[in-house]
Amino acid sequence: MDGSALVDASLLETADERTRVTIRHVAEAAGVSVATASKALNERGRMMPETRQRVQDAARRLGFRPNAMARALISQRSFTLGLLTNDTYGRFTLPIAAGLSAAMADRGVSVFLCAIEDDPARAKLNLEAMEDKRVDGLVVAGKRVDRALPIELPPLGMPVVHVNAACPPGGFGFVPDDEGAAFEAVTHLARLGRRRIAHVTGPRDFAAVSLREAGWRRALEENGLAPPNEALAGQWSEGFGFDTASRLFTDAENRPDAVFCGNDQIARGLIDALTAGGIRVPDDVAVVGFDNWEIFAQATRPPLTTLDMELKGLGREAGLTLLDLIDGKPVAPGLRRLPCRLVVRRSCGASETQ
Repeated sequence: MDGSALVDASLLETADERTRVTIRHVAEAAGVSVATASKALNERGRMMPETRQRVQDAARRLGFRPNAMARALISQRSFTLGLLTNDTYGRFTLPIAAGLSAAMADRGVSVFLCAIEDDPARAKLNLEAMEDKRVDGLVVAGKRVDRALPIELPPLGMPVVHVNAACPPGGFGFVPDDEGAAFEAVTHLARLGRRRIAHVTGPRDFAAVSLREAGWRRALEENGLAPPNEALAGQWSEGFGFDTASRLFTDAENRPDAVFCGNDQIARGLIDALTAGGIRVPDDVAVVGFDNWEIFAQATRPPLTTLDMELKGLGREAGLTLLDLIDGKPVAPGLRRLPCRLVVRRSCGASETQ
């Protein structure tokens, strides 16, 4: 057994005894100086890639955790990001936070979450708390892509990224590609042989509604199909989906053979009404929703084909972009629309993808 193996074994034994592993231990195990080990672990300085990898492998093997206070003092950073949201229910923010936290964990960065509802005074207090904690950057997450949080952000001296919320001019934003996702869903139905594809959606004052309707129309046009009727807009609710069935299916000869719904709640209500009326899903009518809200999609009978907004991916990309901004790397401002994912279940008549 060579000397380096003996060193590694002793260090592992020390770690097992719950003695804190320091950067000096990592440097010794990797056969480099403490200064080199520090640069390698902080992705700074010039060195051979093999050296950097050897140091990082040693740190991982020994379970090294950098001293947060020391890191902050040396780098003048807190290694903490703020996440400010008015989505207190968590339908959109919890997946975004999960993706953000997962991306930050490997980089030694924690996430400080503040939920503010729609209360400007509470938003101000939470924002001040984040500033007091010296967070390095801020993620602002909302409940809809066309609304800002109920507070005008003052100059903060830190970069800000907006997720699933309105992005100000010159800002950095990430939202789902609503139009592209709708286009994919309707194209999928057309490829399954559906020719009369209707659209039932939410309130007209939501930007997502017009985007999803545009995707529906574009897919019909590119597949040589005409809309069987105008898109029906109402509430984001099962009740609206249920009531809409009577408007779409009273004429047996001209009824749709597929319906693309603006969200999963509408789709579930529609399917309940169709089932009650003796119309089989997907045999007579295929149905596709939007959101992939598991509590609705999985419990629908049959299980609902729907579009996943990939909110975890939005959170991840927002966090990585924020780190680049913090590090002073060049990032082009603007709104990024990230792809959604079609999750195929039985309600559309195709084989399931999950």
